Amino acid sequence: MTDHYDAVETRDPIQREAELLSRLPDVLRRAMAAPAYAERLKGIDPASVTDRAALARLPVLRKSELPALHKAAPPFGGLVAGLPGSFGRLFTSPGPIFEPEAVHADPWRGARALFAAGFRPGDVVLNTFSYHLTPGGFIFDASARALGCAVIPAGPGNTEAQFELIEAYRPVGYSGTPDFLKILLDAAASAGRDVSSIKRALVSGAAFPKSLQDEVKARGVDAYQAFGTADLGLIAFETAAHDGMVVNEDLIFEIVQPGTGDPVAPGDVGEIVVTSLDLHHPWIRLALGDLTAVLPGTSDCGRTNMRIKGWMGRADQTTKVKGMFVRPEQIADIGKRHPDLGRLRLVVTRSGESDLMTLKAETTSPSETVQAELATTLRAVTKLGGNVELVGAGSLPNDGRVIADER
Repeated sequence: MTDHYDAVETRDPIQREAELLSRLPDVLRRAMAAPAYAERLKGIDPASVTDRAALARLPVLRKSELPALHKAAPPFGGLVAGLPGSFGRLFTSPGPIFEPEAVHADPWRGARALFAAGFRPGDVVLNTFSYHLTPGGFIFDASARALGCAVIPAGPGNTEAQFELIEAYRPVGYSGTPDFLKILLDAAASAGRDVSSIKRALVSGAAFPKSLQDEVKARGVDAYQAFGTADLGLIAFETAAHDGMVVNEDLIFEIVQPGTGDPVAPGDVGEIVVTSLDLHHPWIRLALGDLTAVLPGTSDCGRTNMRIKGWMGRADQTTKVKGMFVRPEQIADIGKRHPDLGRLRLVVTRSGESDLMTLKAETTSPSETVQAELATTLRAVTKLGGNVELVGAGSLPNDGRVIADER
């Protein structure tokens, strides 16, 4: 529980915050060497961005924007200063989104996550993430090799060949989806093959419910979850404390109200926004479209970085009502026009053969005047009429949802 990758993981949180923020101006200058960032950040003095409040005033770049940007200005949408030849590997993900791999060691920041899951130098790791075009396989491959592990580049599928590799090389570790880990264990049991060398696993890319966690554990594999993306690599990971996920180092992690760039109150569910401090390929306020919340305090494992609850759903709740799109940022706009209100939630249902919107709003001072003013704002912002229901403060769930489509 006190075994850490390095002293950086256990430094004082105030020291970490100061060191991360001190690097922001140089990272912004590097980002602004790319034409798209230069345009997005026009008029911003990098030297002035040295705290979270200043960072929160910068525009959010939504991951959902990347396919259009990459199509308009291939291959990287004008967001990368370096030429493709300055990187080590070049990938694509559905969209398409084109991702470069930096040439320095552990470019995807995954060695810490593997170490926290019990992997150690000299271990043999069976890596079953795909090596074909997308970066998943190479994210975990490069991370394991940076830690000093030997990697079997197995990829997914073909269990018979996997058994031969496992019985020959006796890997102690597994990296891949939790679903394929179960498939592998089930198939081995049915075929009478020996995969007992696998004692630990780092899983990602799919849900890992408690029932599957318990089953894997009962079969002798100690499995940990990691949260990452093809753009940023490993963002957060479980540790031996199993008390949420610890945010990775060298990242500035924000949680914002869906559809905006505004940070939420501590403990509230919101959308993940990440700024990476890799000078070779920086990301400035990349909104991932995933929801989470910060957990109070630090992990019992001794790592002092921010802890999050893990993946809690999707932030992009855009829906269509009477043929018109209604977006989370519109609900946020309504909230800004009525700052005395608490949480808002637009509930979309059907009444007969028509769509029906009801805006639920938390307030400590309900009145017909507030209700009427809010109905007027709802129509002005969305161009659609709807009902307004005033509810008590704290009565709407803290789950990050601002639009609930119940049709």
